[in-house]
Amino acid sequence: MNIQIFGSSKSFDSRKAERWFKERRIKYQYIDVVSKGLSPREYQSVKQKVGYEALVNTKCRAYEALFMPYITPDAQEAKLLENPELFQTPIVRNGKDATVGYHPEIWETWE
Repeated sequence: MNIQIFGSSKSFDSRKAERWFKERRIKYQYIDVVSKGLSPREYQSVKQKVGYEALVNTKCRAYEALFMPYITPDAQEAKLLENPELFQTPIVRNGKDATVGYHPEIWETWE
């Protein structure tokens, strides 16, 4: 397994995901999504698996401040990549598989 956790230090679910993998002694790479963001290729890979709506945190302050509900879908994706605080966390990747949020029932099926 090649696990990557894109999380936020403020996200309770990100810490729970890290703990879940630590308890099972599964190696993972942690990336602070707020400071590092996702590369365009990583973003496309995750979006293909979970969809755009699952990736966006509509409850964060930046969502309204950046007028996300009022701009075109293409502009929304560009703003999402420019402002990684808009990502819902944790984003957990295993190769081409991905989840958004805390989903241990799915992680258990990964090999």
